Amino acid sequence: MSYSTILWDVADGVATLTMNRPEKLNAFNGTMIDEMSRALDEVYQRADIRALIFTGAGRAFSPGADFGWFKMEEFAPVMRVQPRRVTHRFFDELEYLEKPVIAAINGTCAGGGLELALSCDLRIAADSARFGLPEVNAGIIPGSGGCCRLIEVVGLGRAKELAMLGELVTAQKAEAINLVNWVVPASELMTKAREIAQTLKRKAPLAVGMVKHVMNSSRGQDPTTGRILERLGSSVLVTSEDAREGVRAFHDKRPPRWTGR
Repeated sequence: MSYSTILWDVADGVATLTMNRPEKLNAFNGTMIDEMSRALDEVYQRADIRALIFTGAGRAFSPGADFGWFKMEEFAPVMRVQPRRVTHRFFDELEYLEKPVIAAINGTCAGGGLELALSCDLRIAADSARFGLPEVNAGIIPGSGGCCRLIEVVGLGRAKELAMLGELVTAQKAEAINLVNWVVPASELMTKAREIAQTLKRKAPLAVGMVKHVMNSSRGQDPTTGRILERLGSSVLVTSEDAREGVRAFHDKRPPRWTGR
C-alpha cells in the first residue's frame, strides 16, 4: 500500500508511522488523516504487528491541523467542524487500539500534534522537543480531545496552565509534569522507541491489550466500577492459551511463546 503523506514501515513485529509533510512541519490535512487511519487498520488486522511507533519527519512532530484545511471550508459553516470530527474519530481509534502505541516526539508537538501524542500510550521526547496547546492564541480551543486527555495525564492545574497560557514548554518541563515518560538526546530517540517497542513485544499481547482496555475504561469511573472492570478482564484472560503458556513457561524456567490466543 502506497502513501503520499506518511512513511510506513513494519520490521520485527513493530510498525513505524512517520508523518511526512516536513515542509508543513507535518501539519495534518485530510489526506494525512485518511492515510494514518488506513495504516492503523493494518495494525489492527495484522497479528504479527505487536506495537506501533508514531514519529515525524524533519524538525517537528506536528503542530496539528494545517490551517489551509480549515480555510477551504470557511464559506460552509456547517462543514467547518468536519476536520475536527475526522481528527476526533482518528484519535479515539488510536487510543482504543488494543496494541501499545508509542509517540516518539522528535520536535515541536503542539495543538493537534499534542492531542495525537496524548492519544498514544507512552511518550518519548527528544531533548529539543517543545510542547503546547496554543489554540487560545488563535481565538479557539483544543477541539479533538486535548483538554480532556491533558487533564487525565497532567492534572487540572497543569492542564489549565498549558491550555490557557498557550505557551510552549520544554521537554524537560514536560517530563517533570508527567506529560512525557522519557526524555532522551535527539540522536537516541528512535533507538529508545524501538527498545521500548521490543520490550512490549515480548509481553503477552492479550494481557497488554487488556491492561490498556481496562485502564482506559476505568478513567472517570468510581473505584468499585474500576475493580469490576479489572476482575472482568482477569476472568477473560485466565482461560486463554497465553495464560496457560505463561504458567508452563514459569515452571519450565523458559521464555514464554505467546500466540495471542
